[in-house]
Amino acid sequence: MYSIFRTWINRYLAKEEAVLLILMIIAAVVVLMTMGDILAPFIASIIIAFLMQGVVARLESWGTPHLVAVIAATLVLIGGLALIILVLIPGLWQQTVRLVGEIPALLEEWRGILLLLPEKYPGWVSEVQIEQLFNLAANRLGSMGQNVLSFSLAQLPVLVGVLIYIVLVPILVFFFLKDGQQVMAWLSTFLPRERPVMTRIWQEMNLQIANYVRGKVIEILIVAAVSYVAFILLGLNYALLLALAVGFSVLIPYIGAAVVTLPIAMIAFFQWGWSSEFMTVMVVYGIIQMLDGNVLVPLLFSEAVNLHPIAIILAVLFFGGIWGFWGVFFAIPLATLIKAIINAWPTSETVMAYSQQESSAAERETVYGEDLTESK
Repeated sequence: MYSIFRTWINRYLAKEEAVLLILMIIAAVVVLMTMGDILAPFIASIIIAFLMQGVVARLESWGTPHLVAVIAATLVLIGGLALIILVLIPGLWQQTVRLVGEIPALLEEWRGILLLLPEKYPGWVSEVQIEQLFNLAANRLGSMGQNVLSFSLAQLPVLVGVLIYIVLVPILVFFFLKDGQQVMAWLSTFLPRERPVMTRIWQEMNLQIANYVRGKVIEILIVAAVSYVAFILLGLNYALLLALAVGFSVLIPYIGAAVVTLPIAMIAFFQWGWSSEFMTVMVVYGIIQMLDGNVLVPLLFSEAVNLHPIAIILAVLFFGGIWGFWGVFFAIPLATLIKAIINAWPTSETVMAYSQQESSAAERETVYGEDLTESK
């Protein structure tokens, strides 16, 4: 047993960079698990600055000075926050309260429809089962509605925390965008000078993860905006709430679209029944999903994230269970990062191959140097 364990260590921990990577990963997980709430504004600022870096780079490519580009990107962020606080959140709150108030009537209508099933299929479903199902749903939704409608001064600490975010995050984002290169240079002084594995992982992150995160934000905005306009034109109730759900559904491939289809179909059915309006809403929603998967995604994501669907679903379940919304949002980038670490991990074979490449390169330089000396 000891020899097997020693062989494994010699193979996968043959280089000090591998040990340092393990320590850094453990430290990052411990910090997030123990101090995640305290450092939440700091972490959120890093994520937002990472997203806004593309705006700064684009402005600089047009000849804009760095400081001016950073100020412009920060103003865009502040404008987006103001739009969310003054327009989006009040509209969502009104529609949510309205929907919660109408849930009992919706359940009663749906109960009347499902009670027809025991008459048609008595061997498959009974009236008692349907009553039990609806009693359970009514209790769950009733408690949820009370929590939504009882929003009062009890949530004052949450509002204070939100205000801190609104003031602190834009300031931190500004300094991260302004002095990001200096911060990275300072952090690199604590790392080994020769770090090919870390360099390879960073290049993988910068190539795939940066493009994925920025592209996913743009995809959410476009899909939500198009869905909102379509639902408004079709006269669908709770258009803003449903459009936001459709936008965030793109975070979970293969599952999000299927899950959001149910509330859209239910609200459209309760509003119009089996009519042409209902079919029009479902067809338009299907067209939006089709255009998103076949047109928008290929345009936004130039570098495809090469992950198996099982790995994507597992990453969404795992990271979403640990970090909630942000875990779901960054599930695929984190899975890509794990894959990059595994592919770049220094084993004894890769270290030996790397050493052989360095020695062969040195030999070629020596031979060429001697040839040049003799020719002279």
